[in-house]
Amino acid sequence: MPLARRRPRLRSGRSCFTAPVEEQPTVTLASGREMPLLGLGVWQLAAGREAEQAVEWALEAGYRLIDTAAMSRNEQSVGAAVRGSGVPREELFVTTKLPPPHTDAARQLAKSLDRLGLGYVDLYLIHWPLPFGNTRVWHTLESLQEQGLAREIGVSNFGVERLRKLLPRARIRPAVNQVHLSPFEFPSDVLEYCREQGIVLEAYSPLERGRGLRDSTVVGLAERLGRTPAQVLLRWAVQHGAVVIPRSARRERIVSNAQIFDFALGEDEMRVLDELGEAH
Repeated sequence: MPLARRRPRLRSGRSCFTAPVEEQPTVTLASGREMPLLGLGVWQLAAGREAEQAVEWALEAGYRLIDTAAMSRNEQSVGAAVRGSGVPREELFVTTKLPPPHTDAARQLAKSLDRLGLGYVDLYLIHWPLPFGNTRVWHTLESLQEQGLAREIGVSNFGVERLRKLLPRARIRPAVNQVHLSPFEFPSDVLEYCREQGIVLEAYSPLERGRGLRDSTVVGLAERLGRTPAQVLLRWAVQHGAVVIPRSARRERIVSNAQIFDFALGEDEMRVLDELGEAH
């Protein structure tokens, strides 16, 4: 899928942007809309100051994608940071998710929008596949998109077989499938199938909750490249065509994680990382 580059613009607001915002590449969704390749995940960030400050720092660093969920219990904090940032709403890409085991997607999205204090989200996902009823819930998401309450709709944690069951019954195809993706958790079949179907793959836990940062292979590559282990792991996912949403509450790591678009991994380096899952 083609990548585009978008230069965010800033306006005056509560947050003080002290450094220039770098251009952030985007990926083009099936609808033609652009989705940033880099985002901030806020899973397990405490509601209140921790989550709000992390979002503020991310927006300062040039992030334009913020990924939350009803299950994260910090939508209110995310919304406060987004609204107070001074960044025009149309330049932001806010994701939230239908909490399992709920199937009343319209009611749950209304609750999320109320907590976020936003009129719409840019992406609404089925957070986990349901034992039954994925198609019925998906049709509700299609209606929510047609109403403008969710600009894009998608799924999360869907494997190839679940996608194969859903797609023939869908009027609107999922724009995104968010899955656990890293060199240590590499569902290459899902990656390939989504690519064939025009579905963007989005990687959560791309740093393996910090475990990947200590792997000797990753550390060795990072040292040779003059990069951090996190940057190597994020770059690997991006070069596979995935959107990445690393989570951090530390300002220096949020800034560092954004610096992945000025270098590339070679074929041999990608191959070594691809094979890490087999070695663990």
